[in-house]
Amino acid sequence: MKKLLLSCSMLFSFAFMALSCTQAAPRNIVEEKEIAAPVKSANATKIQVAILLDVSGSMDGLIEQAKSRLWNIVNTLTTLKYRGESPQIEIALYAYGTGNRYEGDYMYQITPLTTDLDLISEKLFALRTSGSEEYCGTAISRATKELEWGSNESDMKLIYIAGNEIFEQGRISYKTSIPQALRKDIYVNTIHCGDPETGIRDLWKDASVRGKGKFFNIDSNARVRYIETPYDDRISSCNQRLNDTYISYGQLGYEKQANQVTQDRNAASISKANSAERIVSKSKSVYKNSSWDLVDMVKDDGAALDKIKEEELPAGLQGKSKDEIKQLVTQKEKERNDIQKEIADLAKKRQEYIDNQSQNDPDGEDLGKAISESLLAFAKVKGYTVEN
Repeated sequence: MKKLLLSCSMLFSFAFMALSCTQAAPRNIVEEKEIAAPVKSANATKIQVAILLDVSGSMDGLIEQAKSRLWNIVNTLTTLKYRGESPQIEIALYAYGTGNRYEGDYMYQITPLTTDLDLISEKLFALRTSGSEEYCGTAISRATKELEWGSNESDMKLIYIAGNEIFEQGRISYKTSIPQALRKDIYVNTIHCGDPETGIRDLWKDASVRGKGKFFNIDSNARVRYIETPYDDRISSCNQRLNDTYISYGQLGYEKQANQVTQDRNAASISKANSAERIVSKSKSVYKNSSWDLVDMVKDDGAALDKIKEEELPAGLQGKSKDEIKQLVTQKEKERNDIQKEIADLAKKRQEYIDNQSQNDPDGEDLGKAISESLLAFAKVKGYTVEN
């Protein structure tokens, strides 16, 4: 099977399991305990994005770009409002083109649609490439059928599939699976890792047209270009203070809080600018951790402390009265709000600096730009507004 040297810089960097694709035991669904449940009601307006990444041998560049652009894409999503309200943002990840058959499809689900952004980052940084069978139609079909898509007219539901082989392979044709997606108002976008002529010849453009989505071509081997700003260090200095406002609880609380720090380090390993993007995301309402943080939990449910068992509290709070715990939570919430406001002010200045630099020295197309631009275009059609 032919492999293009050009790889794709596709979207969402979104995340993959700590499983290597060379593992033998199939695992289609991440265990329920690892996934943060949506924190809003089922009636909340949602932006739902499923990212289907080709993880065959030539896609290392694509995965690196995904790691580099995850938080930039999240920050684009946070600018979108529907009738003045912030929608709930959920992301799902699939790997296709894996080295094992996985029920004959050479693919598996990494995460269902989830609000847990740290989980997305964790799985993305754990992702490894290996394999050669790329069944695009099957990947679209499974994402359409397996994921819990919203049913509100205001919901924005998108599939992004990235890869570099002929689109028409496998037992399910994209000409069958894409109409299935459209019946659920899910738009299908294709990101071809290679030149436009090949993308057209290999049916990636035809798939996007049928899916009422966008068609992109990107060089996934190109390194992401960052613009460092005078505000990056100041934003970074806020991060430890922000982390100190989290109070873990429950069986997974300590593990999740430790993972928060791990994902901070992962972002910083890419670049100082990428670290700043993650910290800005953490200052937004989309970064919510009600499943393990007392402050977010109480914000969602004012009576939550009356329901929690003492053994679920961190050791330092066990034996404290409810009033003492409420006082601490209130204090940490105020501290967090102040730090988030400080980061938001710095982020605004940072973005203005980046916009000015980009006008003078525009960079090329990459995964982040392609996805962010398409998100804004779809949002406009769906009646969303952009509010920085």
